[in-house]
Amino acid sequence: MVETLQTLDRLARSDITVTLLGETGVGKDLLARAIHAASPRARGPFVTLDCGAIPPGLIESELLGHERGAYSGATSRRPGAFERAHGGTLFLDEIGELPLCLQSSLLRLLESRCVRRVGGTTEQRMDVRIVAATNRDLEVERQEGRFRKDLYHRLAGALIRVPPLRDRMADLPLLLVDIMRDLGHARLAIGPNVLEALASHDWRGNVRELKNALAYAALFADGGILESQHLWHTAERRESDAVEMLPLGGHSLERIERAAIRQTLAQTGGCPAAAADALGIPLPVLAEKMRCYALA
Repeated sequence: MVETLQTLDRLARSDITVTLLGETGVGKDLLARAIHAASPRARGPFVTLDCGAIPPGLIESELLGHERGAYSGATSRRPGAFERAHGGTLFLDEIGELPLCLQSSLLRLLESRCVRRVGGTTEQRMDVRIVAATNRDLEVERQEGRFRKDLYHRLAGALIRVPPLRDRMADLPLLLVDIMRDLGHARLAIGPNVLEALASHDWRGNVRELKNALAYAALFADGGILESQHLWHTAERRESDAVEMLPLGGHSLERIERAAIRQTLAQTGGCPAAAADALGIPLPVLAEKMRCYALA
């Protein structure tokens, strides 16, 4: 991670496109913000567009904006993400989820830096730095025809692989201190076996899972000391049993599913990709369910 951060610090000083590759939960969004904060554009806007959370039919409007009356429901003019990021950084999160049919539009936008809102007639040139992120292997996606070769090369100016937490367990002591401070538990003492217990887990959800586990564990540290027995992953079996005992009988599956999705989104900080991973369903399926349940 030291090497990764040093590389990102150097890249931040330029306007080169940076694409962050890594598993869900490794902190790609935080690194994107760090790139922006360390760049000459730090005083400009930082705008995020989650390509995996927006229905395909709305991505173009979200990216480019629209004029009033451009389509049914467009009751007012709205600038898109690219326009809102003028003078700053546009973070294209989960860009690997972008439908193939829209990748050519994005490529043209990245090449020209000119925006024409949906339903508009004039183009505006924008000054925007692009940072992208994905948990997919874009090289594999390109080889299998799911990601355009020309767009891949446009985004491959600087491909940075962010290692998963299981490959950097030496970070645990620092992460533990930082996360507990962020959670408002900086004064909570850490028991002698906590780090050993944390290191014994594979953390498939990476830093996001670690933060959720520590938030859960802190609720049970009544004596002012966080002990290993408080950790979430040591109670996985008890949690599984607890689900079986929830009063779900008599409720419609639709209501149960809606509640599960809403609660999972809350646990993952509103990140659809992480929520889909936790729920065990493909991201497009979750996006459609979010639309149906008005959770988007």
